[in-house]
Amino acid sequence: MGEQRILVVEDDRVIADAITRRLSSEGFAVDAVHDGLSAVERASATPYDAVVLDVMLPGLDGLEVCRRVQAERPVPVIMLTARADETDRLIGLGVGADDYLTKPFSPRELVARVRALLRRVERAALLARRPVDDGTLDLGGGLRLFVGSRRLERDGVEVHLTRTEFDLLHALARRPGHVVTREQLLADVWDWDSSAPAPGSGLRAADSHVKALRRKVGGDRIRTVHGVGYALQQAP
Repeated sequence: MGEQRILVVEDDRVIADAITRRLSSEGFAVDAVHDGLSAVERASATPYDAVVLDVMLPGLDGLEVCRRVQAERPVPVIMLTARADETDRLIGLGVGADDYLTKPFSPRELVARVRALLRRVERAALLARRPVDDGTLDLGGGLRLFVGSRRLERDGVEVHLTRTEFDLLHALARRPGHVVTREQLLADVWDWDSSAPAPGSGLRAADSHVKALRRKVGGDRIRTVHGVGYALQQAP
């Protein structure tokens, strides 16, 4: 595999330089821009493997950048936000971001998130090229998950899911009615080492993704077991 290209979009040049240096030291080819319009133009001209995108930008904000970039070509996006407001995170996930980090964050965690996201994209691409049957999981209540083509339908109408949302729903659907711990979801979906302590930011990310997923499959379909994890409820 060739060198993977990352676009960093961050108006704080000190932070942008720090992210660029760390990702470059990990073997990525990195470009950095500092405003929303430049980000859209650069992403349109270059087929990046992932985008690290700040929410607060001059000109176009990160949410609008994410919308425009995803409309032109699906690309993995990790959003950076300085605010811990969960509404902001859910909006970011809703416009197509695959993951997010709240500032301040450790460079090590950012690299881990980028690598995990790229691995998921690679696995999905390999599966898409295989001439295998598109296995279907009937989740009840009109929901059907098409595993091979990574699609969800509700009453015959396709429901848009991000990569992370699909992987999360699939992880729960493989164990219908059973509680899946947040740590297990981090291992299944985010590729975290299941033998290591789960980081608090990772657990919060899992919680936010579940809340975003509930908006698409119905709030009563995913049950919370407080302090443990989540279970997909079968509908008649």
